[in-house]
Amino acid sequence: MIQTLRTLIVDDEPLAIERLQILTGQQDGVSLVGTASDGASALRMVDALAPDLVLCDIAMPDLNGLEVAAAIDRLDNPPAVIFVTAFDQYAVAAFDVAAVDYLLKPVSPDRLARALTRVREWRATERAPTQKSKWINEFWVQNRGEMLRIDAGQVDLIEAERDYMRLHVGARSWLIHQTIKSLEARMNPDQFMRIHRSKMVRRDGIVGLKHHGDGAWSVDLGDGGVHRVGRTYLHDVKAIMHGA
Repeated sequence: MIQTLRTLIVDDEPLAIERLQILTGQQDGVSLVGTASDGASALRMVDALAPDLVLCDIAMPDLNGLEVAAAIDRLDNPPAVIFVTAFDQYAVAAFDVAAVDYLLKPVSPDRLARALTRVREWRATERAPTQKSKWINEFWVQNRGEMLRIDAGQVDLIEAERDYMRLHVGARSWLIHQTIKSLEARMNPDQFMRIHRSKMVRRDGIVGLKHHGDGAWSVDLGDGGVHRVGRTYLHDVKAIMHGA
């Protein structure tokens, strides 16, 4: 028997609320308990109705969806939060508030169904309370019109491309809207390191260090290729290779 999810929809656009009402009405095991058109109203309704799930837009005036989710996350028994937005640039910030899923508008019935399955799995998992890490351990990336969750531990190489960062996982790659400076501050230094002003690598992915004879050095990532080390970062790279 499918677990019924008591659901609250939060969006400042009436047409977006109407569309989500229709979509959730087509899903088994979803009971709509209310809608809210702003963040403050959403928090009051969460407090009064104790929903199982909040489908929340991000770009809203005054209290935005990220702030709503952060407030929800501080509750003793928080509902699951799924972001439903037209923008993918909030994907890194979504990590901070432990969103269960991240849907891009317009949402298809199949994609919503998969998100609801994730919510039920999340609610069924018994987890002891743990202190949240300040490091990013996952990314949301846009893939064929939807958002895909990527484990940070799978990322081999991160390269800057103007105002974006490209995440390389094996032969595949994805762009996220983030600068290398802000991303470096959020990546666990025990797992990732900067090797160049435009590149970071997973430390355990380094299989060798090559000297080119002209004073230049490169790290060998095996199948991930060979990448030049900037002079500023060479000392730290050498220290890792020598087990310091």
